[in-house]
Amino acid sequence: MRDWHTSEQVANGVGTYAVSDVHDSLERLQSTVERVVRGKREAIKMALVALVARGHLLIEDVPGIGKTTLGNALARSLSLSFRRVQFTSDLLPSDITGLAVFNQRTGEFEWNAGPVFANIVLADEINRSTPKAQSALLEAMAEEQVTVDGVTRQLPSPFMVIATQNPAEHHGTYPLPESQLDRFMLRIEIGYPASDDERTMLRDRELGDPLTMIQPVMSHEDLINIQTLASEVRVDDSLVDYLLQIAGETRNNELVELGISPRGTLSLFRAAQSLALIEGRDYCIADDIKRLVVPCFAHRIAVRSTPSTFKRNSASEVLGEILTKVAVPI
Repeated sequence: MRDWHTSEQVANGVGTYAVSDVHDSLERLQSTVERVVRGKREAIKMALVALVARGHLLIEDVPGIGKTTLGNALARSLSLSFRRVQFTSDLLPSDITGLAVFNQRTGEFEWNAGPVFANIVLADEINRSTPKAQSALLEAMAEEQVTVDGVTRQLPSPFMVIATQNPAEHHGTYPLPESQLDRFMLRIEIGYPASDDERTMLRDRELGDPLTMIQPVMSHEDLINIQTLASEVRVDDSLVDYLLQIAGETRNNELVELGISPRGTLSLFRAAQSLALIEGRDYCIADDIKRLVVPCFAHRIAVRSTPSTFKRNSASEVLGEILTKVAVPI
């Protein structure tokens, strides 16, 4: 474990970092994104949590809220390769992963890499494509590699998928299966902006699109080092027990049809480490876990109707009740 309170060199010797250095760097990154996505500091912070924790992000909200803009702004703020894939009903897996094309001149097959071979991949309106096309991302998101025609190719590092979907639209959409949802570390909503923020947004657009004016504020090496540091944030045994008790309650709750998987508990563990680092700490606290339970677990559990009223409880409501039952470690 490094001494976090000195500017000691990170693993590959590129740059020097202390907790305060990391906090300042991520604050600059967050402020840059906030110039485009006004008044949504919590949503942006959750996006940074997924990025630092090497996870993937699902942004689910009504049309026109800024889902795609948030993904674009985050990618532009980093010195990373970025590709956007517009998911449609006729999208093929090879349109995402790439394919081998026969070259008549050389008489050999040549590999043409698809858009998934980028550091940040924006899967826009992911639920508009068929399950076959959606499944092209499963291996990439789980193992950061793609296998086509029996050949496995590694994806660039760091690698992150930011997917968007509109829950209000059902015509022509294909709901994401549980196996796909489980690979997203966090699911967030953005929500409508406050009146003052919307006014500022309108005035900003008078001078042009703020998105085009974003400049990278962090290097590729900086991000890799910060991700490494996040994995070393201390998590006390009592907090691990607290996390496992919450997960266990989802597996035994009468309102929950499908509880949290071990991948889900690992995601919450890593996300809590990431949030602690973003908040300027080298250790986790119980509030880190409580704050992340809904964005990390809500899309992973399936709730059932209550027998008496046949009312469908929301996953967030059920998780809120579970949090009140589980004792917070002192």
